[in-house]
Amino acid sequence: MATKDFIDDEKLEEILNDAEPTEAEIERIIEKSLNKQRLSLEETATLLQAEKPEWIEKIYDGARKIKEKIYGDRVVLFAPLYIGNKCINDCTYCGFKKSNEDAERHTLSEKEIRQQIKAMESQGQKRSILVYGSHPDYDADFMADTVKTVYDTTEDNGEIRRVNINAKPLDVEGYKKLKEVGIGTYQIFQETYHHETYQKVHPSGPKSDFEWRLTGLDRAMEAGIDDLGIGVLFGLYDWKYEVLGLLEHAIHFEDKFGVGPHTVSFPRIKDASNIDISDEYEVDDEEFKRLVAILRLAIPYTGMILTAREDAELRDEVMQFGISQIDAGTRIEMEGYTHADEEQELDKEQFEIGDTRSLEEVMYELVRDGYVPSFCTACYRLGRTGEHFMEFAKPGFIKRYCTPNALLTFKEYLEDYASQRIKDEGKKLIQQQIANIENEDIKTELIEKLERVKDGERDLYF
Repeated sequence: MATKDFIDDEKLEEILNDAEPTEAEIERIIEKSLNKQRLSLEETATLLQAEKPEWIEKIYDGARKIKEKIYGDRVVLFAPLYIGNKCINDCTYCGFKKSNEDAERHTLSEKEIRQQIKAMESQGQKRSILVYGSHPDYDADFMADTVKTVYDTTEDNGEIRRVNINAKPLDVEGYKKLKEVGIGTYQIFQETYHHETYQKVHPSGPKSDFEWRLTGLDRAMEAGIDDLGIGVLFGLYDWKYEVLGLLEHAIHFEDKFGVGPHTVSFPRIKDASNIDISDEYEVDDEEFKRLVAILRLAIPYTGMILTAREDAELRDEVMQFGISQIDAGTRIEMEGYTHADEEQELDKEQFEIGDTRSLEEVMYELVRDGYVPSFCTACYRLGRTGEHFMEFAKPGFIKRYCTPNALLTFKEYLEDYASQRIKDEGKKLIQQQIANIENEDIKTELIEKLERVKDGERDLYF
């Protein structure tokens, strides 16, 4: 049966307005999250309305503990690739909008896709998300062909092992075509869950249909794609309301399909070519840190993606609150990876990115700060997706399986791409992580696999 609009603005606003935080209630809610239980809308609203500095610090501390307890030190890395920026929508906040005559429109040819992928692989990238404008040219068949091209393109030891998609909502048959070519996560951001605001910022084009977009990932699930990514563009409406909207979406998936979203994203509006957006709901850095920490507590077993929209300093600070994925070495201009030394040009990109560090720079700083950079794709390729992934995630087994796999992909990076400074720090990090593994059988097998990587084998995992 077709899904209907399940977002009730009045209900979410009422829950938010009725929340009355107390210290005892905040502590109870955080403890529930630490026991790996998803919070209710009412409990999350209580955290959202907790304004006292000491309460906010309790929320931060809880998010840090979730990061350590469930995800450990590992951080998954990926890079986006923009395939085409033609668009028939007119979203007020987007540089690709139809009415922006200054935007330089381009769709990558197969040859150009291969050039971009080889440039990414030569840096050490192993995971990518392909991004498409909303245009009839970018139908499911076109997307499937581009995915096959990416998987088919290799450079020395380099290969993209997981391709995710960020694109318009499709019908069930369209999603099935992408399932057949082996995509990972299909990502659709609702942008804002507030109906009136949604219509205001999406005045024309297919994206103006709130319900079609909201139910887009239901159709993906029906087609067999069980790794789903949701997100909000913070700055369009009240950030506290939008956090509840994201949670309501996650609850909808759990109620209907028995599994929540694989990832949640929370980008903020950034400058773009000829955008027209009010700063009424601008989210400052302190509010941003709070919403990240609250989301971590609300859905403790869901991956959280922190994008390069944010600057390097803020990204480094927010990592502690439960981030499990970041993009690194990001270029979002068309053909950006073969022109990586050039300055950003807003007319060639969807928005301005804040973190322009190279993959090497991000890797070094992650290692320096004690994180384990991961390019792992084992769960996806072993069928540990959707409900099966949650079976691992909810009991907290992610750290047990993912840390060894992270170390194996990190070892590949050290052997094939790393600068000397990363090699020096990386060797020490691997030894420290091995020492922390309690299961002796896994530890023994990991040491053996690491030696095999050193001897030239690739793509080993648990």
